[in-house]
Amino acid sequence: MSNYPQRGFDHSEFEKRTSRAQKIMHNMKLDAIFITTEPNVRYFSGFHTQFWRSPTRPWFLVIPLEGKPIAVIPEIGASGMASTWIDNIVTWPSPKPKDDGISLLAETLNSLPARFGRVGATLGIESHLRMPVNNYLKLTELVKKDFVDISLAIHGLRQIKSSAEIAKNREICHITNTAFDRVPEYARSGMSEREVCKQFRIDLLSEGADECPYIIAGSGPDGYDSIIMGPTDRLLEQGDVLIIDTGAVRDGYFSDFDRNWAFGYASEQTKAAYRATYAATTKGFEAARPGATTSDIYYAMWKVLEANGALGNDVGRLGHGLGIELTERPSNTATDNTVLKPGMVMTLEPGMVYAPGKSMVHEENIVITENGAEWLTKRAEPELIIIS
Repeated sequence: MSNYPQRGFDHSEFEKRTSRAQKIMHNMKLDAIFITTEPNVRYFSGFHTQFWRSPTRPWFLVIPLEGKPIAVIPEIGASGMASTWIDNIVTWPSPKPKDDGISLLAETLNSLPARFGRVGATLGIESHLRMPVNNYLKLTELVKKDFVDISLAIHGLRQIKSSAEIAKNREICHITNTAFDRVPEYARSGMSEREVCKQFRIDLLSEGADECPYIIAGSGPDGYDSIIMGPTDRLLEQGDVLIIDTGAVRDGYFSDFDRNWAFGYASEQTKAAYRATYAATTKGFEAARPGATTSDIYYAMWKVLEANGALGNDVGRLGHGLGIELTERPSNTATDNTVLKPGMVMTLEPGMVYAPGKSMVHEENIVITENGAEWLTKRAEPELIIIS
C-alpha cells in the first residue's frame, strides 16, 4: 500500500482559502457570507464528519469581511468543530424546530461591521441552501441587509486547487486505478453486475478508499444504453459490454472515471467506438492548457467523435470539474467557455451514441498545470479489453 498524503490540511491552507474569499467579498462589497452545505463548510473549516447524512440539523459557517470564520452549529458538533482551526463557535441544542439556530445566525451576522449592508449566500447555479426556505426567509427579515448570490464566486474559488488538494485527488485516482486493474481477474460471464461491483468496492476499500458512494454499472449485448443506473442483478453473458463508473473518496476528495470491458468478443463497430472515445480523450488532453476554455476541450473531443460516426451524446457534456464533490463546475460543453487555470482538476469524458441503444463513454481525470495538463489517472488501454 502506498504512502498516503497526510490527513486533513495545515491551518495555513484554511487561512489562504479564507483570505481568497475575503478578497472576493471586498470586490463584491459584502460584509459577510454564510454557507450551509457540507462541501463548503468543510472547505473553509476542515470540519469533516459523516453526520451530514442526518438531515435533521442545520449547520452554518459565517465568513466575515475580516478575521476568521464563525461556526453557528448544533451543540452535538461543538467538540468536532473545536478540533479544527475555528475558535469562535456558537451553539444551540438542535433540533429546535421553532428556532433552529436562525436567531443565533441573525445575531452573528448583525454583530459584524456594516460596511456595505450586503450578505452573500449560495442562491444560484449548482448550489443550494441546506436549510428550510421558511428559515431563510425569516433570516432575511431578522438581518437588515441585502442578501445576494455568491454561488459563482464560491465555485470559482474552489476550482483552483492547492498542491495539497491535488495530492489527495491524485492518491484516490491511484487507488481507483488499482481496483479497476483487478476487474479482469475475477469478472466472468455468469456473474451479475452487482456481484462484479461488490468485489470492485471491496478492492477500493482494501486499497485505501474511505468510501465508495458512487459505483454504477451498465451492460448489454455488444453495448449499453445507460451510464447512470445499476448495478443490477442482470447476469453478464458472452458478447456483453460492461462499463463501471465510480466516484471513490479518500480524505474527502474524489476520483471520477470509468472503464469498459467486453466478455468473450465484441463487434468491430463497438471496438471502433472505444477507439474513438480513447482518441477523443487524447485530443481533449492536448486542448487542456491555461488560457484555453472548457469549450475548447469540448470541441476538441466532439470533433473526433463526430468524425467517427457519433449519432449524438445524451450525457449533455464531455466532462466537468472534480474535487471535494463528485462533479463540480465547470462543465465541458459547447457554451460553457470557462477559462482554464493552473490548479483546476477536471474530468475528460467523451461519450457517443454509436448505434441505436448503444453508447460508449470513456473518462479520465487530469489537472491543469502551468504548461498544459497532467494525467491524474493511469490511462485506460487503447483497445477494448476482452475478458475471455
